[in-house]
Amino acid sequence: MDKERLESYIKKLGEAKILVVGDLALDEMVYGDTERISREAPVLILQHTHTKFILGGASNAAHNVSEINGGNVSVIGIIGDDYQAQDLKNAFEEADIDCSALITDRNRKTITKTRISGSCSHSITQQIVRIDRQTNAPLSKETEDKMIEEIKKLVPLHDAVILSDYHIGTLTDNVIKAVCDTAHKYNKKVIVDAQRDLNRYRGITSMTPNLPDTQKYVGYYLKNKDDFLKAGNKLLEDTLAEAVLITCGSEGMVVIEKNNKYTHIPVFNKAEVFDVTGAGDTVTALYTLALAIGAEPVYAAVIGNIAAGIVIKQYGCATTSIDEILKSVPERIMLEI
Repeated sequence: MDKERLESYIKKLGEAKILVVGDLALDEMVYGDTERISREAPVLILQHTHTKFILGGASNAAHNVSEINGGNVSVIGIIGDDYQAQDLKNAFEEADIDCSALITDRNRKTITKTRISGSCSHSITQQIVRIDRQTNAPLSKETEDKMIEEIKKLVPLHDAVILSDYHIGTLTDNVIKAVCDTAHKYNKKVIVDAQRDLNRYRGITSMTPNLPDTQKYVGYYLKNKDDFLKAGNKLLEDTLAEAVLITCGSEGMVVIEKNNKYTHIPVFNKAEVFDVTGAGDTVTALYTLALAIGAEPVYAAVIGNIAAGIVIKQYGCATTSIDEILKSVPERIMLEI
């Protein structure tokens, strides 16, 4: 791979304007010190120390974009009429993300993952319980229509759209169609991050499924180049995508393009993994930014790979920067084709 060309793409990442549509979520991290066992029940009592709010779900993809392009990112999604909605808005504003297109649905909850963690004087902080707030029922027609209205207004104003589907109900078939139709009309790129029902996303630019989800979709294990080509070609045919990026954990990534083009990208820092939380969002965000500024899929995937290698050294949903990515570019990048 041409290192100078790769670095030139990285330096341009901040020029792209990205729209994220999907299951926008808030991670509420509640911390306390272990005090004693309760007399009411055999449970720990924590003395609360602090609470931290982190952008999760589709919101994390937007946060990763914002850290790269200086806040040139907008989101479309659903919030409830609850106090978590304001916490999510505040988190977006602190991250310099335009959340003016959020749609309030009084019958739905703001997607919130509350993690309660405790520690004692001689141990590290450990998660004790997680509480999920979300509404899994289908969107009402009124809410869906409001989303489609915002999509038609905002897609033309951005270079690319990320469809981030955590399967909580935001991305209905009509919402997906509205994004793809509008993007096609205005020649915008659409990149999908989803775990199942991958053939729902027809007429997209690319998608970033992980290996287990890809195997589940095609119905067989991917053990060699021929398997990856077969699976990738099926995804290309089913979605009409130009390329598919399959993330394979410690084994790196595989990019499948039309005409049986196969590229395997290895992991660049296998020995330094601390926490893989949110790494998939980082890959999708950087891959999308790179495609939006004109990088070829393989170069875009390498950029996503390098960025993921940075955030997995940190705890929780982390982000990175253009400077960090540039500093982390290996001297030689050997690809298997």
